[in-house]
Amino acid sequence: MTACIVGWGHTKFGKLDGQDAEALIVAACREAIEDAGIAPTDIDQIFVGHYGGMDPQDFLAAMPLQTDPRMRFTPCTRVENACASGSAAIHEGLNAIDARRARFVLAVGIEKMTAVDSSEVGRVLGRGAYQKDPNAQGMTFPGLFGRLTEQYFQAHGDQSDALAMIAAKNHANGAKNRFAHIQKDLGYEFCRTVSDRNPLVAGPLKRSDCSLISDGCAAVVLADVETALTMKKAVAFRAAQHVQDFLPLANRDVLAFEGPALAFQKAFAQAKVALGDLDFVEVHDCFTTAELLSYEAMGLAPRGQGALAIQEGWTRPDGKLPVNPSGGLKSKGHPIGATGVSMHVMAAMQVTGQAGPMQVKDAGLGAVFNMGGVAVANFVSVLERLR
Repeated sequence: MTACIVGWGHTKFGKLDGQDAEALIVAACREAIEDAGIAPTDIDQIFVGHYGGMDPQDFLAAMPLQTDPRMRFTPCTRVENACASGSAAIHEGLNAIDARRARFVLAVGIEKMTAVDSSEVGRVLGRGAYQKDPNAQGMTFPGLFGRLTEQYFQAHGDQSDALAMIAAKNHANGAKNRFAHIQKDLGYEFCRTVSDRNPLVAGPLKRSDCSLISDGCAAVVLADVETALTMKKAVAFRAAQHVQDFLPLANRDVLAFEGPALAFQKAFAQAKVALGDLDFVEVHDCFTTAELLSYEAMGLAPRGQGALAIQEGWTRPDGKLPVNPSGGLKSKGHPIGATGVSMHVMAAMQVTGQAGPMQVKDAGLGAVFNMGGVAVANFVSVLERLR
């Protein structure tokens, strides 16, 4: 391990009218710095995860400096890796500390998505697909995951019941998360039934299968281990792995989720742990199908049998491996650049016993899986409390 999370900040996620990206960044950064108990001048480098294209202010790298005038001239860099931009920012911070170019790093994830209408959001996010693929041109990400879900159903049978169970679980979890966009337990019947309030969106995916268009920001302060051990709290990276796969779907078996599977394998090897050692996992459930495939990628269920994990109750808060106790992207929301940092904050809260109503009992070791594109940019972290 080379670094620890020593402080964090997190805005509420949702349709945050009246709060622009600058205000969200300042709020999360100020909270993270104060939570770490350091001065703004202690920050050596700043990395900002941001996808962009949905807000008039697209150049956000320097915005964290608005937190405090004393931070002026601190190096700031924007990092982009689609929906994994936040985790990419964290990894750049880990690299800077590992290279001894920084003692304290501020990693920020931000997205303001509701400044434009939903059709424009879909168009901008659609640019994250391989544009030379004639089948992907004009396709939204719900469309891509709808097609993937159809392929999974053709290969392994209709799993609509399992997807509805995943959605219901995550909304029940999110009802306990004060940061969540939707803090409401929708129940299985609502998530399973096509209705005016829960229409089909793409293929077999209903609205309740899709993550939310949200605004929000999250930030973490990272420090080297030696420094972190002198501070009031320290959440160590037992592992931090990044696996990037081909962008064109035609170049790979997308149902195999090979990039996520390899990222999990490399992270477990680095951390010297097995899946059974984990107390919880936060996974990238941009769509319920993504969580189902994540069960298989991490090795919780064999390929094609991911439904077992939810049907047997393994991934519920009281199951053998709670998945998305925060509510996941499904309930918490998915402000693209903020998601990866938010997931690390949620995991850090769990292992330090600060997760409140969503706390997993005796959580000491957890993992985060953040994904950009359709299993293209794959980041897995294994976190544990040092102090």
